[in-house]
Amino acid sequence: MELAFSAEELGFRDEVRAFIAENLPPSATANGGRWPHWSKDDIVTWQRILNKKGWAVPHWPEEHGGTNWSAVQRYIFLEELLLAPTPEPLSFNVNMVGPVLCAFGNEAQKDFFLPKLRNLDLWFCQGFSEPGAGSDLASLRTSAVPDGDDYIVNGQKIWTSMAHRADWIFALVRTDPNAPKRQMGISFLLIDMTSPGVTVRGIKTIDDAHHVNEVFFDNVRVPISNRIGEENKGWDYAKFLLGNERTGIARVGLSRERLNRAKRLAEKLPAFNGALADDPQFRRKCATIEMQLKSLEITVMRVLDRQRRRNDSTPDPATSVLKMRGAEIQQSTAELLADVAGPMVAPTDAVRAAYEGDFPTELEETLGIIPHYFNSRAATIYGGSNEIQRNIIAKAVLGL
Repeated sequence: MELAFSAEELGFRDEVRAFIAENLPPSATANGGRWPHWSKDDIVTWQRILNKKGWAVPHWPEEHGGTNWSAVQRYIFLEELLLAPTPEPLSFNVNMVGPVLCAFGNEAQKDFFLPKLRNLDLWFCQGFSEPGAGSDLASLRTSAVPDGDDYIVNGQKIWTSMAHRADWIFALVRTDPNAPKRQMGISFLLIDMTSPGVTVRGIKTIDDAHHVNEVFFDNVRVPISNRIGEENKGWDYAKFLLGNERTGIARVGLSRERLNRAKRLAEKLPAFNGALADDPQFRRKCATIEMQLKSLEITVMRVLDRQRRRNDSTPDPATSVLKMRGAEIQQSTAELLADVAGPMVAPTDAVRAAYEGDFPTELEETLGIIPHYFNSRAATIYGGSNEIQRNIIAKAVLGL
């Protein structure tokens, strides 16, 4: 594989950068212009801008709004969104349930849901993990019992990101409790969050924010027509979904943006006889992360290129490599950024407000560091813990 971008690819990168510079709403650049300062409106507005351009779902089939970009172009596009940074197209819609619907949904489901997913007219969340069924997802117990044209759903999901913002949830439910293997007897359902019997309870995390939730189902009626694919085949669709999620979880652009941010901040801070940016130990840390990011970047491009050439829906176990290393590097860059900020890591929205509009410019790069640092602790857990990824790599990639 060619390791340098071609002239055409560099031109495409310039086109993406120019579009972002011209169209990113001012509200998305406020307060440091990065997560966690984006509101739901910021995310929805930006995805609709991308959708109008035809760029909201570049990796979907063309007949469903995709772009037919190459794997390298898709990689460049995502990296530029993360580097800017901009709000990303909602991953639950774009990278998770959308591709499942494209591959396994019936025509009525595609016609109804796919345009709304692209334009973020419906906000989905992911109902997989349960108490006692996280990385060991096959242990899930939420049940769906047929009753006429409906399923009656009972159970609980946990750590459900953004459920408090969501209109719908895609959930794994057990439809055959007597299946001979735990992975069998599971179905994939789409559930309206406004259905009677659905309750969302927020969980405040260590960063003092509300990202995740518990979701309870108490005799919730769900039309059988909301099931994706065949009954009791949900595990296959979940593996396909997680393959897409793990490719995105590599998030090279996010780690690169944090690294660049740490370098900019280091230029403003003193250390010994000069700026921290000139300190050999700091430069050594940055160089190490740069090499790790380049290795990860090349691996992402290889996996995406292989998926494109294979042109089928078979999950690629190599995405576990991307997830594992990407998560570890996200943690490394968050730690580096927090180390550089040192005692200035404290600034939050409340501290900013105390300056009454006269916030020191040298502290701008410190905004949001603490939420990023704490949230990065979960990167090696969500999408399947890194311990589980090592098992997948050992079996499916190395054949051990």
